[in-house]
Amino acid sequence: MKTKLLFFTFATFSVVQLFHGQDKKTAEECFSKADYKCAEEQYTKLAEKEQIQKFQSEYYDNLGTSQRRLGKTTQAFKSYESALKSNPKSVSVYENLASLHNLKGSKTKALEYVNTGISLEPESANLYLLRSKIYDNLGKKDLAQKDLQHVLSFAPDNILARTGLANLKKRNGDLEGALKDYNQLISEKPESLLYSGRGDIYLKMKKTKEALADVNKSISVDPKFAQAYVTKAQILFDTAKPKEACTNLDKAVSLGYEKALLQEYYAKCEKK
Repeated sequence: MKTKLLFFTFATFSVVQLFHGQDKKTAEECFSKADYKCAEEQYTKLAEKEQIQKFQSEYYDNLGTSQRRLGKTTQAFKSYESALKSNPKSVSVYENLASLHNLKGSKTKALEYVNTGISLEPESANLYLLRSKIYDNLGKKDLAQKDLQHVLSFAPDNILARTGLANLKKRNGDLEGALKDYNQLISEKPESLLYSGRGDIYLKMKKTKEALADVNKSISVDPKFAQAYVTKAQILFDTAKPKEACTNLDKAVSLGYEKALLQEYYAKCEKK
């Protein structure tokens, strides 16, 4: 009798795990296809059903990101906080909370979350890159630069740290210095990110022909790089082509760019 009961329990558990695995696969497929409404629904179900806190935290974390992509900032904050409650040592959740606070909440809170993440994972390039952005937004340029240089001390080829230093020059008005850095980077490794970044510098230099050539090159290298479509939209707005610009904004959003960050540009679409 005991053997039959154990077999029944094992079989039931296996069936539950099978359906659970299918639900997880569905959620991941929805997210990868940028169907964030579907991903939100699936990750909500997974998070509510999950009993193991580590996995529950991951589902809430992914749920928060899905909601963030849908422009549901308040819900995203709540989901990330639920993820943190389930697993207070999740570096990913601290990173996401810091990033969202940096964009939509408290810069002080953003700094607190990213510092906690760094204490848990002292050599996370992503966390230092994020803290550099937070410092930059707080006007602490020296600290922003220090974090980027720190990343390069243990990851000398980190392209985001190198472009970050070039972008600091750009924001400080040193367009020629930033252009020189991007030219060097592109000569070493002609990637989509770099062409898009250099295109933005050309745009600020009022060299729209060169800017457009660079973003088109960026898109040809990687058609799924969302930022390139945003930069192209900016160029098209500047050259009085609003219809094409708005199409490129829509493309960027379809590839995962947060629509809430493009409100200023979408306002121009509504006026056309």
